[in-house]
Amino acid sequence: MTSSALTVGFDLDMTLIDSRPGIKACYQALSAETGVPIDCDLVVTRLGPPLEDEMVHWFPAERIAEMCARYREMYPTHAIAPTPAMPGAVAAIDAVHAAGGRAVVVTAKYEPNAKLHLKHLGIAADAVIGDLWAEQKAVALREYGAGVYVGDHTGDVRGARAAGAFSVAVATGPCDAGELRGAGADVVLADLGEFPTWLNNHR
Repeated sequence: MTSSALTVGFDLDMTLIDSRPGIKACYQALSAETGVPIDCDLVVTRLGPPLEDEMVHWFPAERIAEMCARYREMYPTHAIAPTPAMPGAVAAIDAVHAAGGRAVVVTAKYEPNAKLHLKHLGIAADAVIGDLWAEQKAVALREYGAGVYVGDHTGDVRGARAAGAFSVAVATGPCDAGELRGAGADVVLADLGEFPTWLNNHR
């Protein structure tokens, strides 16, 4: 890998941002508005897959599209401010830029809300592509020529492998190190704090 060719993709939720407080707050607001009980503490233990996959646990099929749209509409009000960056997130992006590369965020999150998070936290991604999950992420990773994809979920590992990218997993989300290795991650880091050193050695 040369500096001119370096493009690193990053997942968002539980990789670059700790979205649990914001997502919990948004689901609490949705529950209050609809009168539907939602176990918000349970919800934030299984982040990663698309919003629709979570909504089916709380609403009937005919209301899923409506509730997803409403959640996304409420999200900027309830979820952006409470959500911090993950430790090492800014430094990880900076390490890519310092190496002359590009950092692109590829996430299952609704793209406008993903961009709001990054702007709020001052995380300087070169591109943000939303609404892609697991193997679907390979479309964007190939388009941007990403040779590395960093994520916290086995779905991120599958996306990296589908794109032919090196899979770097961080054990900061719902999947532990053993699950990530079992899914085929090329390397598993404890968190993004280890990423700059790994990137320097990898290159």
